[in-house]
Amino acid sequence: MMDLRPPVLPKRAPSDVLTAAFNPLIRPYLLLYVAAVLALTIVGIPLALVWLLGVGQWWAKHYFDRLSCELSQTELRFRKGILFQVEKTIPLENIQDVTFIEGPVLRQFNLSILKFETAGQSQGQAHDMQLIGIVNAHAFRQQILERRRALKQRSGAAAPSEAGVATSEVQAEQLQLLRRIAERLDDIATALRKPDP
Repeated sequence: MMDLRPPVLPKRAPSDVLTAAFNPLIRPYLLLYVAAVLALTIVGIPLALVWLLGVGQWWAKHYFDRLSCELSQTELRFRKGILFQVEKTIPLENIQDVTFIEGPVLRQFNLSILKFETAGQSQGQAHDMQLIGIVNAHAFRQQILERRRALKQRSGAAAPSEAGVATSEVQAEQLQLLRRIAERLDDIATALRKPDP
């Protein structure tokens, strides 16, 4: 008989992974935020009522239930969304900045937003690279920045001598290539100066 159970994955050490907790006040915030956006238009007012009386409550609950964020020693992994689920894994060495955003409305719900800026990020990805409602977001932000700094120090200290040798070899190859290009350009210039018989 075939064993249909999922394979058991090795567990990481508890100190290795930091799991973020999310504030349950995300649900009423999202419910009211979308209702306010819908109510800004005359056409959206009936939709805002439908949103507030059922659909929005279901959506906010399921959105909150699917939020997750884990920080390991080398990467940040988060998941969010219902219809369009976003699951991202960001290597810590690619994180350029972690911005803490807290406005007056967010403050009323005791919420904040962490926005991640990464190397190579396009403008369209910026919206997907933010998380709302992490409990103790300042401390979580500090953990991300500290782990990124530690990772960069480990990778920078790991191979300084190898990097120096590799750099000098690459520079020698580039210099040799530039000399061959210069010789070839001289040959072309000489050929162009010669009058045709």
